[in-house]
Amino acid sequence: MTDYRVYRFNKKEWVENGLFFLLLAGGIAYLFYRSWIAFACLLPFGRYFFRIRRESLIIKRRRMLESQFLSGIRAVSSALTAGYSVEHGFQDACRELEQIYEPGEMILEEFHYISSQLGMNRNLEDLLQELADRSGAEEILSFSEIFSAAKRTGGNLLSIIRNTAWNIGQKEETRREIETCLSAKRLEQNIMSLVPAMILFYVQLVSPGFLDGMYHNPAGIAVMTICLLVYGAAWVWGRKIVDIDV
Repeated sequence: MTDYRVYRFNKKEWVENGLFFLLLAGGIAYLFYRSWIAFACLLPFGRYFFRIRRESLIIKRRRMLESQFLSGIRAVSSALTAGYSVEHGFQDACRELEQIYEPGEMILEEFHYISSQLGMNRNLEDLLQELADRSGAEEILSFSEIFSAAKRTGGNLLSIIRNTAWNIGQKEETRREIETCLSAKRLEQNIMSLVPAMILFYVQLVSPGFLDGMYHNPAGIAVMTICLLVYGAAWVWGRKIVDIDV
């Protein structure tokens, strides 16, 4: 099964991200240095670019799994209310989830896997723990630990699953409200991040010789490097300001 803590690019993503990085490196080399040597020096930073992209996609996929897991345990809760055992509840939840999600969705794959393993007499607590470990999601890990403790002590599983679903639902709702509030700010931050580069491009376009003194000499290279570092630090700072995790 999928380890959600690791992300592997497919061929299309390799090509798309590779072309974007080359375009980004080319733009930086032209605007700040007007040098092919600078472009070549920027190429090794591609590994960091792909690492950042990979981490971003891991977080996005994890949040999607958490949202889908909420639907899953709600389906299990409905099955338990109808009188099913918890094991049969997970199996019945597969049929309900098939009405919500397209084939191949993460939660469908996970619940089908759990259902098939239960048919082979595997322990449900172990299966949930495996999912929690592979997902890296705090909510799924908490649910797995609480569920295992309740099974050992004979706790009210229906109440536990309902409470867990409510807690995850509240967190998901809070996250969506924050995302809604920050969406405009993120757009503003992206636009403001582009403004310095666009100004520099505009100056070079309308007055090609205006910045000649900043290129191909040690002093100019040093000044442009400092500007690039400040620009990069401002971009990172701006991203951190609007990146709020719940």
